[in-house]
Amino acid sequence: MKHILDRPVWSALETRHQAFAQGGKLARRYSPSIALFAATATDDAESLRAFGKLVSSGESVIMAQADAIALPVGLSAISTAAAVQMVAEVPLQTVSDERVQRLTQEDAAEMLALASLTKPGPFTSGALSLGDFWGVKINGRLVAMAGERMKQPGYSELSGVCSHPEFRGGGLGRLLSLFVADQIFARGEIPYLHAYAANTGAIRLYESIGFRLRSMINVAVVQRAE
Repeated sequence: MKHILDRPVWSALETRHQAFAQGGKLARRYSPSIALFAATATDDAESLRAFGKLVSSGESVIMAQADAIALPVGLSAISTAAAVQMVAEVPLQTVSDERVQRLTQEDAAEMLALASLTKPGPFTSGALSLGDFWGVKINGRLVAMAGERMKQPGYSELSGVCSHPEFRGGGLGRLLSLFVADQIFARGEIPYLHAYAANTGAIRLYESIGFRLRSMINVAVVQRAE
């Protein structure tokens, strides 16, 4: 039986993030200003044709799912990667640190700059529309952040975890990961996350705070040929 997180993009757009969805019952994508993710309901021919209609010429979208990625005629994967999906099914260590503050739209430019520098994964200036983000500032400068992205019934994704290179090794990624996970647990939901399989340092961090591997995830950046 399929798990709701096997196709996290689809299950989010079909449920709690339906307001951000473009498309219909067979294929959906986030509004481009919000996120670059897109998905099909299944891999049948009708769903794939519907997916193809959502991607304009020269445009790229990102697919992420446990199943092998299937594409319709006219679309091709310009890059692929293996990722892990991890969950924390029991509450983790509760942390409290006065440096942690909620980020707002006033911080959006700094958030995008930090994500562009550190590359924690796909990130846009519309990320705050999807869920709360928290950060640590030093001398008024944003140096670390983490937040929430995709949401399904009973689940919220921990995402955007990153620290400025000048401040790595100080435990800020661990602090913010635990803090955001605690916010998710407080709502009665289960936190989960994705990390590229090659990012062994991040995976070790998440394992050390209580996340476990749930599934491997296939990731592809998909583009329509000109």
